Amino acid sequence: MRGVRSLLLWLSLVLLMTGPAVAQLITNEDGDQPITVESTNGIEWVRDGKMYIARGNAVATRGDVTVRGDTLTALYRDKPSGGTEIFRIEANGSVVITTPQERAVADRAVYDLDQAVVILLGDGLKFTSGEDVITATDSLEYWRDRNIAVARGDAVAVREAQRIRSDTMTAYFEESPTGGQQISRVDALGDVVITTPQDVARGDEAVYTASERTATLSGDVRITRGDNQLNGDRAVVNLETGISRLLSGKDSGGRVKGLFNPGEVQK
Repeated sequence: MRGVRSLLLWLSLVLLMTGPAVAQLITNEDGDQPITVESTNGIEWVRDGKMYIARGNAVATRGDVTVRGDTLTALYRDKPSGGTEIFRIEANGSVVITTPQERAVADRAVYDLDQAVVILLGDGLKFTSGEDVITATDSLEYWRDRNIAVARGDAVAVREAQRIRSDTMTAYFEESPTGGQQISRVDALGDVVITTPQDVARGDEAVYTASERTATLSGDVRITRGDNQLNGDRAVVNLETGISRLLSGKDSGGRVKGLFNPGEVQK
């Protein structure tokens, strides 16, 4: 989500939006590249509320980064040393944040500069980076300084035919060789379901390591293929080869259990 980082940096440096439907502003920290803010219903400065508001199909663009929303709002405060600083930015209504490599979609987006976190809210939350897609129903957070995304509520991460679902999911990103960012690890918690073309694996928790394409599940693990099922305390699932390995643990007395349907085994 490098594009979102760069966009929010220059948005946080906006100092004046006094009313034209198209405004260009300059920052001094990233090559003095111009910023363009456009809207169909004008841009206003609410002095008493200490905010700037762009209404009606609002679009903010800098270089190859674009934020779209029905309304864009920037909240600012006075600095003890003089001047003002933006501390919160909100985009409302059909929000889309795009770069050449990434795309984030939400009903509403909030950026807290003090915490360096972007929060996506509303229906249809979705973040796409290269082959990786993350969705959620409650919220999607991106912690800029840590390169971490936290998805809450029916969280799902998908890459090709591989799918991880859980109540809460934390995804760790790294730079992709082809540009943009890619998931390096996923920590899934609560009602975990991992789906491959061959198997469905369930557990209470899971850790997915992208470099090895494997997921380690723990807590009431069940692996099913057709009518066949394996039960145990832990399992390692290779999402690339489709091979699942059930491991024993002290909770099961060092034993694993399998239930096989003769017809399915013959097939």
